[in-house]
Amino acid sequence: METTDKKCVYVLEDNANIADIIEFLLVEELYEVKVCKNVNTFWKEMREHTPDMIVLDVILPDGNGLDICSKLKRDVRTHHIPVMMMSANNHLSKVKSKCDAESYINKPFDLNDFMQRVDHYSHIAS
Repeated sequence: METTDKKCVYVLEDNANIADIIEFLLVEELYEVKVCKNVNTFWKEMREHTPDMIVLDVILPDGNGLDICSKLKRDVRTHHIPVMMMSANNHLSKVKSKCDAESYINKPFDLNDFMQRVDHYSHIAS
């Protein structure tokens, strides 16, 4: 079955418009995508499957992307998964000091830049 060859990206983003754009972009580039609108759904999905990459929003209605990133990077089962943090607040230096993500991107972001980063980091994981 072809789907096993696809790279899987989990996206934790509560803004439906942004989540839809990211999902569309990734599906068009033949990624398997799981969009989670909240932290509880994200952790449920993480228990069921390990993705090749995770895209995390910093500010979420029921949690903080920085805390999630830190938890992922401290866990021996998930520390190897590349994480890209997204932030609309333009304080990336502050975000970088609080989380060991592989990549950081400001919202709004350039779609080509976003896809280049996903392509790069999702293939490092394998």
